[in-house]
Formats: sequence, structure tokens, C-alpha cells
Amino acid sequence: MERFFAPCPRGLEGVLGAELADLGADPVTAADGGVAFGGPITLAYRANLESRLASRILWQVGHGAYRDEQDIYQLALDLDWPQWFRADRTLRVDVAATRSPLTSLEFATLRIKDAVCDRHRAGSGVRPNVSKDQPDVRVHAYLTAGEATFYLDTSGEPLFKRGYRRQTAEAPMRENLAAGLLRLARWHPGTPLLDPLCGSGTIAIEAALIALDIAPGLKRTFGFQKLAWYDGSAWQKIKQAAQRRARAAAPANICARDIDATAIHQCHVNIEAAGVAGAIVLEQVDALVGTAPASDGVIVANPPYGVRLAGSHALAEFYPRLGDALKQRFAGWTAFLLSGDTRLPKLIGLKASRRTPLFNGALECRLYEYRLVAGSMRQPRPAVS
Repeated sequence: MERFFAPCPRGLEGVLGAELADLGADPVTAADGGVAFGGPITLAYRANLESRLASRILWQVGHGAYRDEQDIYQLALDLDWPQWFRADRTLRVDVAATRSPLTSLEFATLRIKDAVCDRHRAGSGVRPNVSKDQPDVRVHAYLTAGEATFYLDTSGEPLFKRGYRRQTAEAPMRENLAAGLLRLARWHPGTPLLDPLCGSGTIAIEAALIALDIAPGLKRTFGFQKLAWYDGSAWQKIKQAAQRRARAAAPANICARDIDATAIHQCHVNIEAAGVAGAIVLEQVDALVGTAPASDGVIVANPPYGVRLAGSHALAEFYPRLGDALKQRFAGWTAFLLSGDTRLPKLIGLKASRRTPLFNGALECRLYEYRLVAGSMRQPRPAVS
């Protein structure tokens, strides 16, 4: 059995663990910022292809105790890098740490790079070249107070880069976070879904991919294709099985709305690129006046309108009006709103039934759940100065 680690946006560890277990991972252990799991080497193929929540799939190749940079170098030198990738592959090394006693992670990164290259040169006389932008192979090291763990990245580009995002709004939500919101919202295909503030459409597109059973990695390549154990025939069988399983785009009770014409255009381009145009109803509608597209359903959104409501006064006006719109026109629905703005729960005038801590990149957020029932769940709003 091989050991892997899948980093993810913080707050999604639990749902990622469940997803990986569904893909055949065993055991599965959630950690801060990701999930450790085990399985056969071919699980790397399927996890990269199928995971909607992971940021990468890292394959553990070494582990040991250290005290200083020389120990780090020796641990890396002792690993048989030539058995995992050829010397003519370009290389990048990344190091992350928690409570490491080392004074410079940059120097530790350099020592690991030297060890990998020295091991190759000792075997073949050739050192791999370094490429920071588009490397063939990525080595990751994670340092704790006294232990170092080494990984080879089987993903290459981050897994949230699905390949469909052609146009984006400013500071767009990453695709795996959008998929995670849908998982946390307990949304299931067939249930009406609305994103009334869709921007470039990421939440709606991820929902459509789920509804149509389209594997998120079908349109991209992966880092494991540059590793020595890559089996092209086995990979094609796994990929073709996913392709056969995918359904043609058809109406899926998914609606994406935005007031801004530019956002609607960006969303349309991305929906077409994702191949899910037939599954999503795209409408230019103001979230503050739009009516419910069904008698009940789930709202998943990331308010406010971003830079279009960047001013503090505009936000203070927007949140109460959004709460009124949800209350008046969406009774029977459940709304899940992601926000890094602590004023949202104070100003929206609705009582959250659940608050889930999440991180959108480095920004700490909360996913607020509001059960929209006529005549209840209303809170008095504080005065806005």
C-alpha cells in the first residue's frame, strides 16, 4: 500500500476525506489543511481524475528525523530518485513547515534540490535541470519540529485548474472550494440550485459537472504522466471509464444569475468551455429583485458583488436588502452564503443555523446556513453608523 497526502482549502478536510474514501482510499485521516490516505499506486490516477475537492495528490516517498539542514540533505540523498523519474525531467522543489527549527526554508529547499540532483548524477552522470514555472516533476517536503516527509507530486498543475476557466471576475473562487461549498450544503443533483451572484460561474459549473457525472480532470494532464511508474494503458482504461460514465448536458435545475452584463458574458464563456451549457440556466437578474425559480431548493453564493460593492457604505446597504430579498421571495429554500466579512451575519437580518469556518486562499471566511421559513428566523438589525 502506498501513502498519499491531499491538501485542500482549510475547512474542507472532512468532506475531502469522505470523497477519497468513496474513491477507494483506506485508511483516511484528516489533518489540518488536507487528508492523509492509503491505497495502491493506481489510486493516484483515479484521485487526480475524480477528486473535486483536493488541491493536489502527493505521493509519499520518504520520511525521517532531522536536526539541521545537513540531516535534510542526507535524508533526501538516501532516496532513490532515479527509480521514480529520469534525469532529463525538469525539477522543482517546494518546502512547507510547521514549527521547524530551521532558520531558512529557502536554504532547506536548496539542499533538497542538491540532494536530488546529486543522487541522479551519481547514478547517470546527469543532473536534472530546475524549472520554477513549468517543471516536469515537483518534489514537496514538509517539515515539523523534528521530522521531514518527502513527496512526489502526482498532479502537476493544481487540481482546481480544471481547464474550463477562460474568463474570470476579479479574485475568482477556486473550483475546488466551489465544489466544497456544494458538498457542505448537502446539495444533490436534481435539487434546484441557484447562485444569484454567480460572477464567472464557478459554483454553477461545478454543480453541473456533478449533476452530469463529469470527472473534473477529464480535460487536463497530470504530473504522474512524467513519473517512471506511469502506465499509459492503465490510465487510459480509468479515463475512458469516466468518459463513458459522463452524461450529455441536459437541464439540471441549476440557475446562475448576476446583475452585471460582463459577469454574465464571462460565465457564458466558461460554461461553454466546460461543456455544460445545456445544464445551466443563465440569467441577467438583480439578486435583490429576482424571484425563486422553484418552490424550494438550495442557494449557494459568495456575496457581495466583489469590487462592484467595494465601498463600506454600499456593503452596509446591500446586506440588509439581500436578507429582505431572501426572506420575502425564497421561503422554503436553504441559503448557504460564504463571506469573509464579519458584518454579514450582523446586517443580513437572518439567524444562521450553522456556521462553518473555511479559508478562501489566505482569507478566513464562514459559510453561513440560513433556513428560509416564512415568518421566522428574523433578527433585529443593529444600527449602522
